[in-house]
Amino acid sequence: MFSSKRSRVIAATAAAAIVIGGGSYGIVAATSGSSTPATTAASSSSPAGGSASGAPGAAAGAGGFGGGGSGSNAKSGPAAGGSSGTVSSVSATGFTLTTSAGEKVTIKEASTTTYVDGTSAASASAVTTGEPVLVLGTTDSTTITATQVIVQPPASSATSPGGQPIPYKQGAQGSTQTVGTIPAGYTQGSGTLASGTTADKATEAALAVYPGGVVDRVVELSNGDYEVHNIGVNWPHHVFVNADFQVIGAND
Repeated sequence: MFSSKRSRVIAATAAAAIVIGGGSYGIVAATSGSSTPATTAASSSSPAGGSASGAPGAAAGAGGFGGGGSGSNAKSGPAAGGSSGTVSSVSATGFTLTTSAGEKVTIKEASTTTYVDGTSAASASAVTTGEPVLVLGTTDSTTITATQVIVQPPASSATSPGGQPIPYKQGAQGSTQTVGTIPAGYTQGSGTLASGTTADKATEAALAVYPGGVVDRVVELSNGDYEVHNIGVNWPHHVFVNADFQVIGAND
């Protein structure tokens, strides 16, 4: 079933590279001191795939999916992100996963991809059909080039600021729900793209609280918080994580 690549054991250097999102599993949501409480949004929503949607295939503008923020450095990817779900098929060059919201995500593996099974170093052969996985890497729409694959990721004890992910449905109206705390002064498209361990930690934190989507970029805001942009669901499209990588809020 597997090629020689899938049976190759990751070298000892992989163990040193294992971050497991900097231990962001087990995060507890808190309110950032640099943020302000949010209230339920009053603006009207747009259909999934429109300007207020994060649906895959939407046109990318100055802020990527969601647009806005003229002059921003937070342009759409490919950029650091990831997804989580269950492995639905495996090939010699990667695998596909299905998120809890039903989104199909294509995972490309590379010679530099590292693997973790639970909390231990593993090889590509640990990725088998039916296994739950968390994938971190570079996202381009619903394709992720993996830098790290965590099989059987540890259970999260993260606390949600509220709301449940709403699966993407063609033509469905997006929710205008806002929960928790939105960083003061935040506007769509503002901020600077994050990468590396920082983006991995923010991605992992967001997916632990709001699974089902695909993180296609992480943006560092001027106050030190992060906006994690989520596609493949009708809600939430923006998940806010503070400097301690605790989820503090979410909106459309």
